[in-house]
Amino acid sequence: MNRLPIGAGTDKISEMIPITRQILADAELIYNFMAESPELPKQADLILAAGTQDLRVADHAAALYLKGLAPIIVCSGGFGKVTAKVFSKPEAELFAERCIENGVPSDAIVVEDRSTNTGENFRFSKELCEALAVKVGIIACKPYMARRAWATGTRQWPEVRWHASGMPLGFEDYPTKTITREDTIQLMVGDLQRLQVYEKFGFQVHTDIPETIWNAWKRLVKAGFDQYVIPKT
Repeated sequence: MNRLPIGAGTDKISEMIPITRQILADAELIYNFMAESPELPKQADLILAAGTQDLRVADHAAALYLKGLAPIIVCSGGFGKVTAKVFSKPEAELFAERCIENGVPSDAIVVEDRSTNTGENFRFSKELCEALAVKVGIIACKPYMARRAWATGTRQWPEVRWHASGMPLGFEDYPTKTITREDTIQLMVGDLQRLQVYEKFGFQVHTDIPETIWNAWKRLVKAGFDQYVIPKT
């Protein structure tokens, strides 16, 4: 089976913005904050692989499964705001293929291929897994999605005690040839804002965001990293 490259087909998300030391410092500060998550449980009922253009998330989900942390992987994702432009198959299908390549049995994989955002990842996966009586779950996700994934899952599927697990990559090591540093910052800035905005809409539980993080966010937005910022109404 031929593998798609990591982040295959990702088009250029941001215009070229001069990258200063301050931008890098602010981006790393936000990345590390967003990636923080508690220690994983010794055993969970399932692993939810949250769909994205970054296929390394599927590799991470497979690694967690192969460590024996859960008996099932739910590959969740249809076409999101980025993948709708670049994938010919739903995220969940590509994730399932990648998990199988990594040694996960096909009968240990549940495919949820309708969701278009993080909230739907949980709501639609919950519908598919109602018979499983899930009590503890692990979310496999991009590093800087850990906080938002946990906040979303805790609101959308509150019967489950969720633990987020981002791929073990720091800010400097995360970008690839197809997932650039600039694109990562654009997406991350949008995700941080959604931690606050989506709570007001009832999509996520509350997350305390320190002033130092918001100040870094404001500087990045002022510098031009505003592609996914939700306009004020």
